[in-house]
Amino acid sequence: MAKINKYLSPEEAIQLGFTPKPDEKRRKQARYYVTVEQYDFIKEQRTSPNKREFVETIKRLDKHGQVQGTIERLQAEPIEVPEDWEAIKISTNKTSGQQWVQYAPKKINNESDYLKIRDRIIGEMNKYSPVYPKIKYEQPKDACLLVFDPSDIHIGKIASSFETGEDYNDQIAVKRVRDGLQGIINKSKGFRFDKILLVAGNDILHVDNPSNTTTSGTRQDTTGMWYDSFLMAKTLLVDIIEILIQIAPVEVVYNPSNHDYMSGFFLIDSIGSWFRNCKDVTFNCDMTHRKYTRYHDNLIATTHMDGAKVDLLPGLAAQESKMWDKTTRRYIYGHHIHHKMAKDYVGITLETLRSPSGADSWHHRKGYQHNPVAVEGFIHHKTEGQICRITHIF
Repeated sequence: MAKINKYLSPEEAIQLGFTPKPDEKRRKQARYYVTVEQYDFIKEQRTSPNKREFVETIKRLDKHGQVQGTIERLQAEPIEVPEDWEAIKISTNKTSGQQWVQYAPKKINNESDYLKIRDRIIGEMNKYSPVYPKIKYEQPKDACLLVFDPSDIHIGKIASSFETGEDYNDQIAVKRVRDGLQGIINKSKGFRFDKILLVAGNDILHVDNPSNTTTSGTRQDTTGMWYDSFLMAKTLLVDIIEILIQIAPVEVVYNPSNHDYMSGFFLIDSIGSWFRNCKDVTFNCDMTHRKYTRYHDNLIATTHMDGAKVDLLPGLAAQESKMWDKTTRRYIYGHHIHHKMAKDYVGITLETLRSPSGADSWHHRKGYQHNPVAVEGFIHHKTEGQICRITHIF
């Protein structure tokens, strides 16, 4: 029977009944004369899965130190992938037979979650589709405008006092806004109002997708599920508006923002649908990044302030508002930076708002902490402009 000359490892030689030879130079094998049938048997053994042992693990981290994926060098056998992770690439070294398997967090199919939350919202609206009776308000001559602007709430953010020195979660976020609203109402009892401006958006939600990242993909520390945060924010806004319309007619303006550019719009759109039968609430909730409202001699601009540079905002207000020449008291209320900053420009004043949200792990590590945590409001006189700033500090 014809024989062929092939390389065999010592283990393979023993399987065929040979005495192992010394390995040839630069190889872990030696040549043996074997039959075709014997070599076919060896090839079959080589392709059979062997017990896999991990040789090395390389972790890929993001800027927050969280694991984004791993690469593991293995012997040849299928790997047990951790729960909620999936293998995305397998490479094999043809010489050594070793494999490298890379796996990453599994991409979640969120269609079913979306359908559930959609059906729940529709069900609530069908069950409770409120028709709010038109309220007959008093018309005092000395009435003013109340601006209620709960900035950068970040519902969904998690912070642990074990690391940051203070706790923050969904429940704390909602409670602070509710307490802040009541505090501002109590502190403003010496005034009477004929209009209320509610500023919404501005990172009311902490993340923009089920992967727990912002719109741009920055991973965040979160608590709970994205749909829980969405529904809590929806309930919060409905309650705020129902309280405010008992005082005066409400105009809602929406500022798109960097944490929840998509989900924030879905949220405010659902709020507009909720109050579609209420004549005492109006909405200015398109996707323009800068909103403008006129109250007699007052021009009030609001923006999240994550886009256009600060020094451009006065000129943009003059160009975009169409109200500049009709007003003499002009203000820009900015958000995003979580602390107070104020500056008078030619013809307009810029002021940023504090946030009720606590510092998470990243902000604590970077030292962006210990600013006053607060919800703020403002009172505007018809002709004298901003005459009072109300701060509810926690």
